[in-house]
Amino acid sequence: MPIDRRVFLAGSAAVVGAGALWGISSTGQIRRGRPEITHGVQSGDVGAGAAVVWARADRASRMFVEFDTTPAFRSGQSVEGPTVTDATDLTGKLVLSDLPAGQDVFYRVTFADTDDSSLVSEPAVGRLRTAPTDRSDINFVWSADTAGQGWGIDESRGGMRAYSTMRELEPDFFVHSGDTIYADNPLEAEVPLDDGTVWRNLVTPEKAKVAETLAEYWGNFRYNLLDDNVRAFNADVPVIAQWDDHETVNNWWPGQILDDPRYTVTDVNVLAERARTAFHDYFPTMGTARDPQRIYRKISYGPSLDLFVLDLRSYRGPNSTNDQPTPSTDTAILGAEQLRWLAAELAASTATWKVICSDMPLGLTVGSGADIDAVAQGRPQALGREFEFVNLLSSMRANGVQNVVVITGDVHYTAAHRYEPGRAVVTDFTPFWEFVAGPIHAGTFGPNELDPTFGPEVRFQKAADYPNQPPSDGNQFFGHVSIDGRTEAMSVRLIDANGSVLHTEELAPAPEAA
Repeated sequence: MPIDRRVFLAGSAAVVGAGALWGISSTGQIRRGRPEITHGVQSGDVGAGAAVVWARADRASRMFVEFDTTPAFRSGQSVEGPTVTDATDLTGKLVLSDLPAGQDVFYRVTFADTDDSSLVSEPAVGRLRTAPTDRSDINFVWSADTAGQGWGIDESRGGMRAYSTMRELEPDFFVHSGDTIYADNPLEAEVPLDDGTVWRNLVTPEKAKVAETLAEYWGNFRYNLLDDNVRAFNADVPVIAQWDDHETVNNWWPGQILDDPRYTVTDVNVLAERARTAFHDYFPTMGTARDPQRIYRKISYGPSLDLFVLDLRSYRGPNSTNDQPTPSTDTAILGAEQLRWLAAELAASTATWKVICSDMPLGLTVGSGADIDAVAQGRPQALGREFEFVNLLSSMRANGVQNVVVITGDVHYTAAHRYEPGRAVVTDFTPFWEFVAGPIHAGTFGPNELDPTFGPEVRFQKAADYPNQPPSDGNQFFGHVSIDGRTEAMSVRLIDANGSVLHTEELAPAPEAA
């Protein structure tokens, strides 16, 4: 009889929690405690034969990972990982390679004290599922926006409970579409609500002010891992993480100098470098050999699915009115190198479905006046940052790229948009879908204005009842995608924090690509 993975992981957590905190020497003398794993485990960037495993210890120690295809670990392999030090806030990650494709892989992490290798932590256990090499059923979830707008962990309200709702679907992986933390949103201990109750935040020193130092950025990532729902989710569901603005500061761009009295460090390039370091220290990202800290990447999940994870923050020009009549470096948002990479990878992809994971939507205006933050600006013509997408969509059509779906977040509500040339000002593209989901634990807003340039139509949307609606009202959203291994049909569902399915789109692959 198969072991239910939730039961397995819950039991393993109990074993970890019951471990002894002190070791006994061969002479019977008490010696100082063994290392402890402080914030659970994570896995991520999962492919057919490899995945990244992450954990954090309470002291300098050597990381070890054992993995097997059964939870008994009777024939598991053990791999020695890095020595974690203060340089990475005691976090470590290890790439597991030569994994069996299309399999559940169970792993357990331990740390051995660097001064006394006989002192070994209790294990922390997780599970991941590797990508298939044949056409198989696939399901995954995505969302964005964790711990924003003053809404942190209120344990009396169940914490970040939408993570538990996602976990119940047993997804193969989770795409976090950005705003993984809110480094610029300090928390208050108490927030009065309209219904007369009080939201009571768990507050740590790093969440009591805006993040400026590397240690403060680390502390923002640690904060989310204090939540029981998040740690249980991470142990069971691999994450594919991307970033947006709040990992650094709201609506930032390279070269910006802040005019904000909360900050003593005003050079955004300095803040962004620290934020990027903390992001990679706290997520199981794989990076590339040439650039270990690069965020944009392609992840293949079998012959039915390729994921193209974008970074619309690191290579952009300054925010502006975004209505420049001709392209220039000031109108960049992908940047020339990432744009070339994306067009080439899409054209080369043989996967049936090409899912573009964008940290911002294409057709919704974000920001106003001289601080337009996304691609669109609401004008019925191609202007500013839209030029890069004119070129990209035209290239995709010329190369016969079919079955493209965009998943995104950022705007703090959920929606389904259909882009059609027949409604568009710019018409040289193949129709595609864009699905918006979030927040997963932050204030709810929206809806935003839709830009007509690429002909989007709102097929569904659900937004806040009022601005910055709290998570306790249930208007927290995520998306769920399932691909049928036999027909390769895709089903996209938009779901709220209570598990209610709000909208579904059934998508058939183009015949020539099936």
